[in-house]
Amino acid sequence: MTADLSQIVKAYDVRGVVPDQWDASLATLFGAAFAEVTGASAIVVGHDMRPSSPGLSRAFARGAADRGADVTEIGLCSTDQLYHASGALNLPGAMFTASHNPAQYNGIKLCRAGAAPVGQDTGLTQIRELVEKWLESGAPEPVAEPGTLDARETLEEYAAYLRSLVDLSSIRPLKVVVDAGNGMGGHTVPTVFAGLPLTLVPMYFELDGTFPNHEANPLDPANLVDLQKRVPAEGADLGIAFDGDADRCFVVDEHGDPVSPSAVTALVAARELARNGGSGTIIHNLITSRTVPEVVGENGGTPVRTRVGHSFIKAEMARTGAIFGGEHSAHYYFKDFWNADTGMLAALHVLAALGGQEGPLSALVAQYDRYTGSGEINSTVADQRARLAAIRTAYEGRADVTLDDLDGLTVAADDWWFNVRPSNTEPLLRLNAEAKDEATMTKVRDEALAIIRA
Repeated sequence: MTADLSQIVKAYDVRGVVPDQWDASLATLFGAAFAEVTGASAIVVGHDMRPSSPGLSRAFARGAADRGADVTEIGLCSTDQLYHASGALNLPGAMFTASHNPAQYNGIKLCRAGAAPVGQDTGLTQIRELVEKWLESGAPEPVAEPGTLDARETLEEYAAYLRSLVDLSSIRPLKVVVDAGNGMGGHTVPTVFAGLPLTLVPMYFELDGTFPNHEANPLDPANLVDLQKRVPAEGADLGIAFDGDADRCFVVDEHGDPVSPSAVTALVAARELARNGGSGTIIHNLITSRTVPEVVGENGGTPVRTRVGHSFIKAEMARTGAIFGGEHSAHYYFKDFWNADTGMLAALHVLAALGGQEGPLSALVAQYDRYTGSGEINSTVADQRARLAAIRTAYEGRADVTLDDLDGLTVAADDWWFNVRPSNTEPLLRLNAEAKDEATMTKVRDEALAIIRA
């Protein structure tokens, strides 16, 4: 096919519409290029439940085998299950998923051995260049001794490994509603939760990559509505929602109210610090709540602030030897999980924390949710730089604020802050604001929006 790789090779992965933007023939070339660039003699490949995933995954595997790599196919899996296989087997890996995107999309998340990320600066650019070269000149002939394709089931090993990292043996019985959104959580949750003192109420566990009930994107509040209604109706202790490839988890309390991912980050950070003797580095991006570095400090840890984006989190995890990292987008990274993100492990921590005391989840997370946030607000602007400059001009002369440029522009005072950062792909500015109370947050948010949208 004729393909424009600039449209589907993103900063951290491959993603596009099937078959319009890419297909099995292109997946074969990506497999060959991945084997070539990594120099791997063996790789592991998995896929989600999208209709196009098995065919694309097998084509990629054949392409890698044609370059001499032995391929372990683990079949249906969550993205963090693929990361587990990459770490446990010490093999480069490829996961076929488009995460929370609509059904017509598919993609590839790539990693080196030990689940080390592959992005533009760590191999993805070379892979793209090789595929583009082969699209022009034709694919290379298979090597004299092609690699083998072998199937392996890793779900039980993945579940056992996660349970070895969180002690749930003595928690009180809990009732939990899980919305899998017809995604891979429906495949992994029953095995991970098996044998635990949990009453599981499943929602949309049927694997269906057409997403007949709602999009598998819990970051959009519209996709949490069903779970929010079901939790109080069942008298459940909490609810958990997973995205399509089940690498992110979102939590709602016993009332059906969403728990901020920053509160989950702070809660898990406190638990991981306790598990590591009351010391360690915790990574958080600059739009997580101020609660996170406060809780980290109170529990003996060292908070490290990064730019938004999982590549920055993973790089800082590796550089600092951090034990845990969290993002506002509900990605949670663990040193004991090869610095990779796993929503399932974060969910187990929440269950362990809740089950280890008698109070409801709303009371437990209150100590980790100390401020009022705006959420992310996007504004379409004609000139991103001009609007950022206007914000700087409005605030830089004030004695009560500080400005920094780590990622966009952050303006901070004693009891409030906001960050404005440009989208890399659209003419948007993204605003996040937080303050000690609702009135202050509203004032700060509206002042910033007035300048952005002037």
